[in-house]
Amino acid sequence: MRARSAVLAVAAVMVGVVMGSMLNPRPTGAVSKEIIQLQEDVSQLLQGQQAMRSTLDANNASMRTLVQQSLESVNALNQQMATLQKNVQEATANSSSKIDTMSTQTQGLSDNLQDVQARVGKVAAQINDMQSTLQSIDGRLAGGIAPGGAAAGGAPSGSGAPPSASGAGGASGSPSGGGGLSSLPGVSTDTLYQNALRDFTTGKYDLARQEFGDYVLHYPSTDLASNAQFYLGEISYAQADYKDAIAQYNLVLANYPQSYKLAAALLKKGFAELELGMKATGTKDLREVERRFPGADEARRAQAKLKEIGATTAAPRSSASH
Repeated sequence: MRARSAVLAVAAVMVGVVMGSMLNPRPTGAVSKEIIQLQEDVSQLLQGQQAMRSTLDANNASMRTLVQQSLESVNALNQQMATLQKNVQEATANSSSKIDTMSTQTQGLSDNLQDVQARVGKVAAQINDMQSTLQSIDGRLAGGIAPGGAAAGGAPSGSGAPPSASGAGGASGSPSGGGGLSSLPGVSTDTLYQNALRDFTTGKYDLARQEFGDYVLHYPSTDLASNAQFYLGEISYAQADYKDAIAQYNLVLANYPQSYKLAAALLKKGFAELELGMKATGTKDLREVERRFPGADEARRAQAKLKEIGATTAAPRSSASH
């Protein structure tokens, strides 16, 4: 624009000079020198304009190159961000899967520990019974010998034999009573449960389902029956059969109100309902876990899940006790 203005200015000057020359005639030599000088000036201006145009074209080319490079850098950065986001999502999914696996294994270890504690309690009770029986026998024997004389000792021993026998029968009666729970020939309750739990923790779900099902069917009144029922739900959940998982968890909640698996059953029921798209029901059950089992690990997991799905936290607890 400046070069063009300069050219116009020079042209205006030339026109003025020509008009002046026409109005005030000068010698021919002087006019020709001025015209030559003006032509040289115009030529220089044109060359300057050409140089400026070349410079502008070069600058525009450089700008286009820089803009193209910037766009390519932005596209590459977007691709890297997309790849990073995908990796983060995959890592999160893998972490969730590992957490679920670790949670399942932890539950199995907890059940094993509880089973061991129950066995220790039974053994301790049997030892106490045996000690009581031995003390009773010792007391009867001491009472028969104290009067002295074989005849005196013979009479009490004869009369004392039946009670001793009955005491032995009482001692043996307790194990037989415990064995009476079993209606599955050749398999004890402990063996069946431990086999089922082992198969579950090692991923043999079909075999574990059969074993836990046999346990619930044949030993429905034992301490571990609710655990077996809960693991039937866990097997269905692990196999993505969420409808059957909900049915199994409901059996725990309905049939075993004193089970320590109540919180876990209600929590996993809520998870299964969310997997089926039943957000309202799943949210309600997770809030119920928070309300009924405050401070428990299941309550913390329920709160985390509610936050994940964008649901509000549990409503304030009512005054009624549960």
